[in-house]
Order: sequence, then structure tokens, then C-alpha cells
Amino acid sequence: MTDLRIPAGPGIPHGLVIPETELVERFSRSSGPGGQSVNTTDSRVELVFDASASAVLTGSQQARVGTIRVVASEHRSQHRNRAAARTRLAQQVREALTPPPPPRVPTKPSKASRRRRLEAKRRRGQVKSMRGRVRD
Repeated sequence: MTDLRIPAGPGIPHGLVIPETELVERFSRSSGPGGQSVNTTDSRVELVFDASASAVLTGSQQARVGTIRVVASEHRSQHRNRAAARTRLAQQVREALTPPPPPRVPTKPSKASRRRRLEAKRRRGQVKSMRGRVRD
């Protein structure tokens, strides 16, 4: 196959191209459908990307990504499993490089909202106090 291309997105402003040499592919026999050829073809694909040894990522990006291992064995052909593994790897790298959302900044309720809340509580209390026995 060729280099793995990841389009631009959050955390990857200019996109990313992972060279073929940084990806390790292993093939093995796959379980599941395949008929007579299931025990003879190595259609299962294991794709490993070690970000710590990557030249295309910065130090902080390497720390966020780490080592990613993807296994694809859902298709009968090795070629389709390779494509599925690469797609999954690109998705996982994209998710790892996406920065976390900013922390929530707690806000105080306004004076008017506190006043409305207390008035509603008072009204509810008056309704409840009117319940009960009626005395002469």
C-alpha cells in the first residue's frame, strides 16, 4: 500500500501523512467466513503504529498518541482488511490528536433568578399550607 493520509481536522490543522515505513503490518489466518479458503489464506491484518518512533509527530503529539494497534478480520480478502485497518488507524490517530474540550467555567445564578426561585418556593409553601382540614 502507500503512506497513510489523515485529512486536516481538530488537532491536525494541516493534515498528516504517516510514511509506510512507520507502519508495521502482520498477517495471520482469520477466523470466521471464508469457506474452504479460511484455513489457507492469511487474510487477518494487524496494523501497529508506534508514535514514539515517528518522525512526523511532535513530542507532545507522540505522548498523546502512544502506540496504536488495530486488527481487521471482517472481510475475506487481505486487501479489504488492509484498507479497513488503515481507515481505523487513521480514525484512532485523529481521535488521539483531537484536543480535549475546554473545562466548564461554573457561573453564579443572577440576583433576579435567585429572587424568582425564592418567590416560587414561598408560593408553593403557601399552597401547601392551605391544604388540610377546614376548621370553623
